[in-house]
Amino acid sequence: MRVALVYPEVYELARFKEKRKEFPPFGVLYLAAFLEENNIEVKIFKINEGENSCDFQGYDVVGFSTPSSATYGIVQRARFGGMYSSNTTIAVGGVHASFYPEETLVDFRADVVAIGSGEKTLVEIVRAHSTGDFSSIRGVGYLVDQSPKTTASRSLEKGIDWLPFPARHLLDESDLIMHDRLANTDMKMAHIMMSRGCPFSCHFCAVYQKRVQCRSGENVRMELEHLKRRYGIDGFAVVDDNFIINKKMVREICRAVESLNLKWSALSRVDTVDYELLECLHDAGCIELKFGVESGSERMLQAMGKNVTTNQIRRAVNLAISVGLMVKIFLVHGFPGENLESTNETISLLKDIAPMVDRVSLFRFVPLPGSYVFRNAKAFNLNIPDNGSSWERYHIHHNNYHWWGDDEDFAQLEGSYGVLEQFLVENWQ
Repeated sequence: MRVALVYPEVYELARFKEKRKEFPPFGVLYLAAFLEENNIEVKIFKINEGENSCDFQGYDVVGFSTPSSATYGIVQRARFGGMYSSNTTIAVGGVHASFYPEETLVDFRADVVAIGSGEKTLVEIVRAHSTGDFSSIRGVGYLVDQSPKTTASRSLEKGIDWLPFPARHLLDESDLIMHDRLANTDMKMAHIMMSRGCPFSCHFCAVYQKRVQCRSGENVRMELEHLKRRYGIDGFAVVDDNFIINKKMVREICRAVESLNLKWSALSRVDTVDYELLECLHDAGCIELKFGVESGSERMLQAMGKNVTTNQIRRAVNLAISVGLMVKIFLVHGFPGENLESTNETISLLKDIAPMVDRVSLFRFVPLPGSYVFRNAKAFNLNIPDNGSSWERYHIHHNNYHWWGDDEDFAQLEGSYGVLEQFLVENWQ
């Protein structure tokens, strides 16, 4: 059996207007590794905007990854521009496909869609290729007489040490190893995933998996040792949606990696850290902690479902600095209800913590498909356009569509965004 896995190369707008590569496609890399572990031949295809003519002839299964709604159109065009053998099984997975399996089946004219965690699911799909019968596979959608049908969801294991390490050998080193991504240093670094899922429910966020699955410290150390041997890395960045959730797991990982003498960074909420834990991170080589601050307005923080306060933000930043960590913060501007007053409150908070913050990333609010705000569009008076080709609008990094409110609201929003952006440019070059 031969499998082709297709993923879109996505560039993010880091900071304000700087285009750079995102981290490697971990979803596809884990799928490929699990296929190889089950003696299934696999090749990874990277596609870009306008690249629609891949040759998939000779592959039994072609799996398309939809890691975000913003890439939906790119992947869809690659699906219909590709060349296939007569009996190829077309499979689609990823975040967007998991949220909208029935729609994805139709839009991609797919034989099967994987819903949620896909490693075991994909192996079963490959084994069912010859019959085309996917009805006994948990966590899939398929068509019956042109009508979408989904099976019972697949249960999640508590831990994920059973997963093989990502199949990085299937990509060029330039897609994996970077020199300008670790806390403004030029260290040779890689990215690593230490857990899956996020239990929090920020209204603007589109995380499909709410249950957190953790790796053991020993398992993480083994992967980092491999990365040191193969690529000679000096550091790494943790790509988890929220690294500091299970404090026992975090401490175990810190103890396991401390003697590797690697520098690293991770992402956290402001309300899950304490001094003792931050000391543990620092002693294990962590040099930067990234906080999802989002806003300096108490009103907007509550509207976003963050359930944190500006005092907690100040406390977390102060604690991180006190143990010797650098701090990066993320901001989201433009959630429904944002105006010049709330923007000025954000600027006021930033003035307070500016001496302690090394880096800032500013994103514009977008009602991401699958998020709470998207699912409750009427309650937030959102202007959600028809789906289909418009999925590509939903990219939080570079989007200034008029998503909510009247023309006056939008004008104030655009003006206040400009004020905030200018403040950030003046203070964090």
